[in-house]
Amino acid sequence: MNTKKKIIISAGGTGGHIYPAIAVAQALQKRLNNEVDFLFVGASDRMEMEKVPKAGFKIVGLWISGLQRRITYKNFLFPIKVIISVLKSFGIINKFKPDVVIGFGGYASSAVLYAASLKKLPTLIHEQNSYAGITNKILKDKVNKICVAYDHMEKFFPANKLVKTGNPIRQDLMDVTSKRNEALGFFNLDATKKTVLVIGGSLGAKTINESIFEGLEKLKNANINLIWQIGKNFDKVNNFQHPTFNIQHFIYEMDLAYAVADVVISRAGALSIAELAQVAKPVILVPSPNVAEDHQTKNAMALVNVNAAILVKDIDAKNNLITETLNLINDSNKQDELVKNIGTFAMPNAAELIVDEVIKLIK
Repeated sequence: MNTKKKIIISAGGTGGHIYPAIAVAQALQKRLNNEVDFLFVGASDRMEMEKVPKAGFKIVGLWISGLQRRITYKNFLFPIKVIISVLKSFGIINKFKPDVVIGFGGYASSAVLYAASLKKLPTLIHEQNSYAGITNKILKDKVNKICVAYDHMEKFFPANKLVKTGNPIRQDLMDVTSKRNEALGFFNLDATKKTVLVIGGSLGAKTINESIFEGLEKLKNANINLIWQIGKNFDKVNNFQHPTFNIQHFIYEMDLAYAVADVVISRAGALSIAELAQVAKPVILVPSPNVAEDHQTKNAMALVNVNAAILVKDIDAKNNLITETLNLINDSNKQDELVKNIGTFAMPNAAELIVDEVIKLIK
C-alpha cells in the first residue's frame, strides 16, 4: 500500500516564483523522509519547463499566459486559454490525487489552485513580494492558507489566513563561505583579484547589461574579476573575451557565484534580496521599473534606509553604475558595513516555516 504523500506545486514565469517552490519541495522531501511524490505544474512555454526538471522534479505544462499590456490578438486567446487550463487542471488533479496543492505565483498557479479549491482540496499560496501579485489576489478567498514574506499584507489578504514565513531560498546558499576556492577554479578567476558578480535576474536585465557593456573598458582597467549573467536576449558580448571575465547566459551554480563575489550588482526582486541577505554580500541594487507598484524600489529602500545596500536607479544606471561599483570594490569599510546590515534581513528557515503549514493542511 502506497503511504506516500502526494503534492502538486504550481509556479512559473520567473525565477522569483520557481526557486522558492523548488526550495520548499526539497524541504518537504527532507521532512517527510522522501515519502512524498511531487508533480509541478507550469506554463508550457515558460522557463519552469527547463528549471524544474533540472532540479529533479517532474512537471507538466498548461497552455496559459497573461494578458498583454498592448492591444494584440493574443488577448483574444486569453479566456480560451484560461478555460482550457482549468479543465486540464481538473484532469491533472483527478489523475494525481494530491493531498495538498501549493501555488507560488505565475499564470499556471491561478488555474491549478482554482481547480483545487473547487474540489475542496487543502490549498496554500506563497506571496514573495511586498505588493501582492494578481494571481494570488485572485486566489485569496479560495485558498486555505497564505504565506507571505513581508509585514502588513492584510491590505491584500484575509488576516486570518496569513502566516509570515519569509522567502525560501535554495539549500546550497545556506553556507557559501566555505566554497570560495572551489568557485575560483570553477569560474577560472584570478585569486589575487576582487570579484564583481552581476545578476540581472533569470531573464536578464537590459539596463544593467547595457551599463556593464558600456563600462567594460573601465572594468578591465580596474584589474578585477567579473562574473556576469546576461540572461537570454543580450548578444552584444557574444565575441567578447577577457581572461578574468566569465560571461554566461545563465548561472546554475549560484552558490559558487555568491561564494567568490566581493560585490554584487542585482535587481531588487524579493527572491534576490532574500538570497543576498542570506549570503551577506555587499550589493548595489538597480530596481526594475517594469513591475507592479514599483515594488522593487520599495524592496530596495527597506535595505538602503538602514545602510544594508546601495541604490542606483534604473534611469541613472548608465551614468552611475560603473562608478558606484568601482568605489565600492575599493572601499573595504563600506563593504563591511553593508555585510553586517544586510545579514539582519536573512530568514534562513523560511522553507521550514512553509513546510510546517503544509504539514498542518495535510493532517
